[in-house]
Amino acid sequence: SQPGFCLCLHSYVASSKIEPFYKGGKVQISKDEKYIFCTCGSRVNVLEISTGKIIHSVEHDDQEDITSFALSCDDELLVTASRALLLKQWDWRQAQCTRSWRAIHTVPVASMTFDSTSTLLATGGCDGTIKLWDVVKQYCTHNLKGSSGVVHLVQFHPDISRLQLFSSSLDCGIRLWDLSSSQCVCVLQSHYSAVTSLSFSPDGDTMVSSGRDKICTVWDLKSRKAKRTVAVYEAVEGVVLLPENEDLSQIGVKSKGLHFITAGSKGILRVWEASTGRCVYTQTAVSEEEEEEEEEKDDDPRSLTYLLHLPSSSRLAAVTAEHNILLYQLPGLTTQQQFVGYNDEVLDVKFLGKDDSHIVVATNSCQLKVFELLTNSCQILSGHTGQSPPLLNHTVANNDICMLYRQRHLCCVFVSRLKASFLVSGSQDCTVKVWDLPPDLSVTGADIHQLTPRTTEKAHDKDVNSVAVSPNDKLLASGSQDRTAKLWTLAGEGNVSLLGVFRGHRRGIWAVCFSPVDQVLATTSADGTTKLWSLQDFSCLKTFEGHDASVLKVVFVSRGTQLLTSGSDGLVKLWTIKTNECVKTLDAHQDKVWGLHGSRKDDKMVTGSADSNITVWVVSATRISPSFILPPVVTLTSCRQSVTSHCGRVESPNSLLRYCVMWNTNARNCQDAQAVLQVLLTHLPPEELLQYQGARAHLEGLIPYTERHMQRIGRLLQASMFLNYMWQKMRVTENSTPFFMIDKEKGMGSGDEEKRDGDDSDSGQDEDPNCPVEEEEEDDEVSVTKKASSTSGRVENGESTKTNGNHHSENEESSEEEDLEEDEKDQTTVKVLKHLPVSSTPQCQTFAS
Repeated sequence: SQPGFCLCLHSYVASSKIEPFYKGGKVQISKDEKYIFCTCGSRVNVLEISTGKIIHSVEHDDQEDITSFALSCDDELLVTASRALLLKQWDWRQAQCTRSWRAIHTVPVASMTFDSTSTLLATGGCDGTIKLWDVVKQYCTHNLKGSSGVVHLVQFHPDISRLQLFSSSLDCGIRLWDLSSSQCVCVLQSHYSAVTSLSFSPDGDTMVSSGRDKICTVWDLKSRKAKRTVAVYEAVEGVVLLPENEDLSQIGVKSKGLHFITAGSKGILRVWEASTGRCVYTQTAVSEEEEEEEEEKDDDPRSLTYLLHLPSSSRLAAVTAEHNILLYQLPGLTTQQQFVGYNDEVLDVKFLGKDDSHIVVATNSCQLKVFELLTNSCQILSGHTGQSPPLLNHTVANNDICMLYRQRHLCCVFVSRLKASFLVSGSQDCTVKVWDLPPDLSVTGADIHQLTPRTTEKAHDKDVNSVAVSPNDKLLASGSQDRTAKLWTLAGEGNVSLLGVFRGHRRGIWAVCFSPVDQVLATTSADGTTKLWSLQDFSCLKTFEGHDASVLKVVFVSRGTQLLTSGSDGLVKLWTIKTNECVKTLDAHQDKVWGLHGSRKDDKMVTGSADSNITVWVVSATRISPSFILPPVVTLTSCRQSVTSHCGRVESPNSLLRYCVMWNTNARNCQDAQAVLQVLLTHLPPEELLQYQGARAHLEGLIPYTERHMQRIGRLLQASMFLNYMWQKMRVTENSTPFFMIDKEKGMGSGDEEKRDGDDSDSGQDEDPNCPVEEEEEDDEVSVTKKASSTSGRVENGESTKTNGNHHSENEESSEEEDLEEDEKDQTTVKVLKHLPVSSTPQCQTFAS
C-alpha cells in the first residue's frame, strides 16, 4: 500500500456543561408536570424534570429581556412579553414563533395568565391597565382600567363560567373584575403590602391570599369578605391550599377543613389550619438558633419566592431567592429533586466521589452545590445563615470534602494530603495558620466543628492569596499579593519555619501548587505568567506566557508532565513542561475562571467561572485518519502532535484542517501547518474539501494568520537582501595599500608580525560575510570579527583572499548572535587604521589572517 499517515492526539473536550437556565422571574410547571418553564434574560427555558436538562428554549429576536410569560392550561401555547412591548405566541416544542403582535400597553407587561379553556389571555401592565386577548380569534376583548401602578398579579377564577378575574397592584387591594360587564365589582382590602399569590379551594368559594405584610387572609368569595387573617410572621411569597382528600398527617394535618402551606422569607415551608389560624407543621431546614436569627432578617438568600402545586404527582415546587428550584414530595415534604438555576460567580470546583462521579461547587453563596455528572442532579448543602462563601478542599485520604466557612479576611485553605490531620489557611492579615483537625472528621458527616490554630506565622507583607501542602505533608508554600512565594517547613511540633523565597513575578501571586512527582513548585500571577521553581535553590526553572490577563489557577496533570492554567481572560491552557509550549487552549468561559481541578486519574477536569458556567472536560485520545496520501517521507512536529509517515490508508481531513488552523496561529509552527495544508490542497479538489462541516470557516481562519506570516517573511527577506547587497559592495580596491595590525592574546605584538604571501593555507574556513564594517570620516576603526582556525600574521599590501558574496541568513539578529559567539572563541581583532576605498565592481573581498 502507499504510504500515508495518521495523527494521534491527546486533548480535552467538553463532556458536559452546567449553564444557568433561570435568573429570576416567573416559574410555571406544565399541566402534565413534566416540564418547568422559567425565564433567563431574553429566553424562556424549558427544563425536563426527569432529566434536569434544558430541552427547549425560545428567545426574542430583538434580544430584549422577557418580562413575563404564560403557558396555556393545555400545554399547547406559550406567550411571552418583552420590554419591546411585543407579545409573541410560540410553538414551544419546535421553538418557533407562530404569531406576534403589539401589546397595546404603553409600558412593559408585568404579569400574564391563561384561563382554564386556554382561549383567553390576560396581561397586566406597568401602566395600570389589564388587557384580555382572544388568542384563537386574535383580538383584544377587554381593556380594564382602574388599577393604580404596576399590575403585578392577574389570575382567572378556576370556574370559567363565573367569568371573573382577580388582580392586584401597588395599592395592595385585590380587585375582582366581572368580565361580562368589564367592571370592577369589588376591591378586597386586607393587606398592607404587596399581594403575592392567590389559591382557590376546589369548590371555588374560598380563596387564600398571601402578602409581604406577613399575613395570609382567608376569603369567602360568596360574601366577598375576609373570614380569617392569619399572622405568619414572615413575608409570604407563595401559598397553596392542600387537598382535603389525602392523608397528610405527617405534616400535621389531623383534622378536616382547609389547610394551606406557605413559603416566604424564612426559607421554610409551614402548614396552617385555616379555621384556627394555627401553624400545625414547620419544616426543619434550619436549627432553632438560626431560626431566632432569621426572625430579624428577611433577606436570607434561601428565602422562597414561589410555591407551586403539582396535584397529579402530589408534589410541591419551591423557588429560592438564589434561583434554585426544589421539588418536595407529599405527604412528608421530603426533598425529591433540586435544580440550580443560577450559580452566580463560581469561586471553586472540586471532584468528589469514588470515581470522580460528582463535583462540588463553591460560589459567592453560603451554600455548596454537589452535582452528579451523569444526570446533572444537584444536592444543596447549607451552612450557617449569613456566612461568607465557603472554602473547599479535597481530602485525599478519605475522599471527603472539607467545607470551611470563612471567618473575617480568610482567603485560602489547604488540607493535609497524606491524612486529614491538619489544615493550613492564609488570610488578608498577612498570616499563615496551621489548624488541627478532629480525628473523627471522616465520620462526622455534616457536623460543624470550631477549630483553634496550632501556630500562627507572619508570612508576607500583603494578602496571602494561596497556600499549598506538599504531597508528603512536610512542606508548605504560600503565595501573596506582595509578588513573592515562600517555602516553609512543617516539621517539628507544629512549628512553621521559612526555608526560602521565590522572587520573579512582577505582580501579585494568585496560586501555588506542588508537583506530584518532582521537587518543583508552580506559581501563577497577575502579570499573566506561570512559573516553575526549584525547591532546592529557589531558582526559576521555566516561565509560561500566553494568558492575556491574570492567571488564577494552576494544577499538574499527566503525572506531573503537564500544567493546566486558567485565567481571568476566560481561557484554560494546557502546557507541556518539557517543551515549554502551550499544546491546547480551551475557550472555556466568558469571564474569570476561578475554579480548576483535575481528577485523580487525569482523565477529566472541571472548570468554574464568574459567568456562572461549570464545564466538565474529558481527555480524548483519538486517531485522526485522513483519506489522502502523503509523500513517502514526511515528518512534522507541532504542539506536541507528531505527524509521521507510514504505510496505510487514513481518513478525516476535516480534523486535520482544524488542527492546521490551530498550528497556524503560532509563528513557530506555521511552517508545519502550511506543509500539511499544501498536502490537503494538492490531493483534494476544492469542491470535496468544502463539503466537510466547518471547512469554509476553517479556511477563513487560516487567511489572517497566513497573511501575517507572509508579511513577516517578506520583511525578513528584504532585510537579508539589503544586508547581502551591502556586503557585496564592501571590498578593498586592488590599488589601495591599507595597513593592518593584528592583535593576539598569546603575546604577539606588532614587532612580531610576519609577512605571508598569498592565501593562508592553514585557514579552515573563510571569514563570516555578516561581519559589520563601520566607516568614519577621520581615523576611525572598523572591527571585523572572524573565526580563526590558524595562526595569524601580517597581510601584505594589496593581497587579499577573494570569496564570493553569497550570504544565507534568516535575519539580522541571528547573525549578530553568531558574531558575538565567534568573538569569544578566537579573540582576534583586525583593526583598519585608515579608510578603505570601495570599488564599484561587484566583487567582495575578505581578509584572512
